[in-house]
Amino acid sequence: MSFSVRLFLGVLLLVAVALWISFVNIRRELVPGMRQSLEEVLVDTSNLLAVMVGDELASGTLAEGSFAESMEVFARRRLNAVIYTLQKEKPSLVVYITNVDGIVVYDSRGRDVGVDYSQWNDVFRTLRGEYGARSTRVRPNDDTSSVMYVAAPIMSDGEMIGVLSVGKPSAVVAPFLDAARKTLLTKSAWLLGLAIIVTALLSWRVTTSVRKLIRYADAVREDKRVSRPRIREPELRRLADAMESMRRELEGKQYVERYLHALTHELKSPLAAIGGAAELLGEEMPQEDRTRFAENIRSEGSRLHDILERLLHLSALEGRTGLEQTEVFDTEPIVAELCADKLGRMTKRRLEWDRHIESIEVEGEPFLIRQAVSSLLDNAIEFSPEGGRIEVVSRPVGAWWEISVRDRGPGVPDYAQEHLFERFYSLPRPSGGAKSTGLGLTAVREVAQLHAGSITVENHDGGGTIATLRIPRKLQS
Repeated sequence: MSFSVRLFLGVLLLVAVALWISFVNIRRELVPGMRQSLEEVLVDTSNLLAVMVGDELASGTLAEGSFAESMEVFARRRLNAVIYTLQKEKPSLVVYITNVDGIVVYDSRGRDVGVDYSQWNDVFRTLRGEYGARSTRVRPNDDTSSVMYVAAPIMSDGEMIGVLSVGKPSAVVAPFLDAARKTLLTKSAWLLGLAIIVTALLSWRVTTSVRKLIRYADAVREDKRVSRPRIREPELRRLADAMESMRRELEGKQYVERYLHALTHELKSPLAAIGGAAELLGEEMPQEDRTRFAENIRSEGSRLHDILERLLHLSALEGRTGLEQTEVFDTEPIVAELCADKLGRMTKRRLEWDRHIESIEVEGEPFLIRQAVSSLLDNAIEFSPEGGRIEVVSRPVGAWWEISVRDRGPGVPDYAQEHLFERFYSLPRPSGGAKSTGLGLTAVREVAQLHAGSITVENHDGGGTIATLRIPRKLQS
């Protein structure tokens, strides 16, 4: 099971358990809460009615008085009340009155008049001057048949003359409880659904950052040029910074080791030639030989200078993880200007350009692009036979800018194909000239990779070699 799935299920389980505990607790408190609300209303009602009935009970006119008449009218009344989603049609209030001995003298239900209620908790406690209330089941085995009673003292001239109890069947609040439970269940389901979405988004966001780190680590392991991924989470961002620092330190050590090895190997030949020529110059020899050896020293010294300059440029490119000063520029003036700059060498070898250059806007570093194109043109000139033609095509290809440079030289031998982009690897020139530094194509590849592009060097079907540099016209964000 993947990390993202485990994270999603873990967080979702925690949220689901929290919702379930909340649902159970709320449901557990729902019935007592509604009963308490009902009891609070009955307290007010009983005390109000006790005040209203005091005079009639004291005068002995309760049975045929206005209170009994009003209660009968109230019992026949149709309420048609819509309470939220529930409709209440008729009254459900029960009222009975006892004298100071606990004997019922009035019952709104028309029964139990003359019955002794003095031992019922509501009457018993009220007669003692305490708060009296009780809940009694009409059917002993049916919890829904219980009726809640709250009593209040009936006072006359400062003395208690009786007790008035108001009752309310618990069944009347059952629809409200059911509606509340359904609403609670529905909202819990919505909350769970929302929790699933939020958890999925959280899991996706965290695992996306983790996947970025994994891809970054894989790219570093494969020795690819990549920038540190942008990550929002502070902890993962610090991990990415630590990985980047570790990568730079390791690459720095490997870089120095590779370059010291390659540079030592590459400098042996010109240094040996310079040393041999200098040693021979210390002996007696004809002036013609002396001039030739001095020229050899100068030529090898120039080659050493060229190697070091190109090596510094390449090391600066390889040390980068991304472009620095980008802008949108037209490639046509750059290619045209470079072709014009090479005319002196072209004329010396009786070479001609065959150019097809279109105006194309590209986003990148024009300085690096210029150096890469210049290296491709130099290679084509060096490998072209005298009197040949060099074809340069600069054109848009979809979302890419493509420049291809083709010479009419001998092509690339099969054994050299896989080594063309290695540092210091160089092939003999058809004209018999000295090998190059072997750093030009390596630098071109670095420029292409910095721009998220590519460089290929292949033998053309019609003869010669064609080098193709492809750069995206717009940088990826």
